[in-house]
Amino acid sequence: MFGLDPTLITFSVYILSMIAIGLLAYRYTSNLSDYILGGRRLGSFVTAMSAGASDMSGWLLMGLPGAVYASGLIEGWIAIGLTLGAYCNWRFVAGRLRVHTEFNNNALTLPEYFHSRFGSEHKLLKIVSATIILVFFTIYCSSGVVAGAKLFQNLFSMDYHTALWYGALATIAYTFIGGFLAVSWTDTIQATLMIFALILTPVFIIYSIGGWDNLSVIMTQAEQSAQKDYTDLFTGTTPLALCSLAAWGLGYFGQPHILARFMAAYSAKSLNKARRIGMIWMILCLSGAIGIGFFGIAYFHANPQLAGTVNGEREQVFIELAKLLFNPWISGILLSAILAAVMSTLSCQLLISSSAITEDFYKGFIRPNASDKELVWLGRAMVLTIAGLAIWIAQDENNKVLKLVEFAWAGFGSAFGPVVLLSLFWKRMTSSGAMAGMLAGAVVVFGWKHWVPADSVWHNVYEMIPAFGCATLSIIIVSLLSPKPSRQIEDRFRQANQAYKDAQ
Repeated sequence: MFGLDPTLITFSVYILSMIAIGLLAYRYTSNLSDYILGGRRLGSFVTAMSAGASDMSGWLLMGLPGAVYASGLIEGWIAIGLTLGAYCNWRFVAGRLRVHTEFNNNALTLPEYFHSRFGSEHKLLKIVSATIILVFFTIYCSSGVVAGAKLFQNLFSMDYHTALWYGALATIAYTFIGGFLAVSWTDTIQATLMIFALILTPVFIIYSIGGWDNLSVIMTQAEQSAQKDYTDLFTGTTPLALCSLAAWGLGYFGQPHILARFMAAYSAKSLNKARRIGMIWMILCLSGAIGIGFFGIAYFHANPQLAGTVNGEREQVFIELAKLLFNPWISGILLSAILAAVMSTLSCQLLISSSAITEDFYKGFIRPNASDKELVWLGRAMVLTIAGLAIWIAQDENNKVLKLVEFAWAGFGSAFGPVVLLSLFWKRMTSSGAMAGMLAGAVVVFGWKHWVPADSVWHNVYEMIPAFGCATLSIIIVSLLSPKPSRQIEDRFRQANQAYKDAQ
């Protein structure tokens, strides 16, 4: 089907390498803590690279360049919002969450942390938070499956539904085998591959069209032809639209797959170095993705005979440029970066979803005394189950990667973001307040587009904004109306904060 071409060989070597790492990690995975959080022993570099790679999924190399290619630098507001949000997440949440989860019964998952942090007498909070994780991560996982399928479909001219399986199976394999350590170690390699591709490609685009001077001339011609200013960050939009793009940054505070990296770090102090590494990596990657989309406008305007595939499917702009600008061997390496982005995020999402079922449902309600071996193998079975659901959702080949990510990102950011933030900074927060915030955030995300009339200016506002606000207000109001937390909970909160300060 494929033929023995350089791209196939490169892909095969890359995939086999990831599976080999999974087999190596299997040797170091002996209990549930190892499988879910890697035994809390990740160093600064691996933490930074793993957090970055698990964050930047296929949308970084497909969705964002495609959006910039279609609309220009106005879409760069997404990157601005993400950069600010990621920095605040590293600066104000990472270290505190690492310490607080350890003080709260050494929690391995967000639902377990919420349950221990608020001292819930019943386990409803744990059930609700775990359910939210399963719902939104199944949608999020499907975005990775779609990105992988489109990659295989483009490269090997295969049927979309066949490509779904090729795009997902490699990720499922090493996640199933090696758990968190495999995911984290492969993330480090994948993050390196992604930044290589995102820096190299824009440079070659500029070189291929004759340098900066020619780029300026061609961009002017492209703008005149399209009657659009691709460089303007403000004209043609509204303050609400700009806020919607920048609001992506709010989502960082509630993403379980990113927060899990903070929880798995060796220490709170190690996260200071990880922050610097992670932010440099992120800024370079986002700049490269924007550059690919923006410079791609000039390249395909200068070579209109080559733009057929891209004009029909803008999210393929990086794939087409990699095939056109580089020899097959280098192209294979660059396109492996898309697979790396897909695999890194999909793997950690599968693992977090699996841990929600294993740790928060099965161990929490069905078999509290289950052995570690039993829990690890159940976790592996759940990886297969959730992956199957994600593949089923991804069956529609008209799905857009960025749209799927956008919805799931808003869901997590709104349901968990305010809860995580206030749980770390406000000792007066209660279990009832946390529950109200989660439900308000999730419900508003699902209902916003249906509640607001289509002809209203508010209809196109990113649902993250109203949902995050409603969740925050719900937490504050319900917490103040609820009885104060017990002295034991307040003491544990103070002890965790003091431990965090001491670690700095």
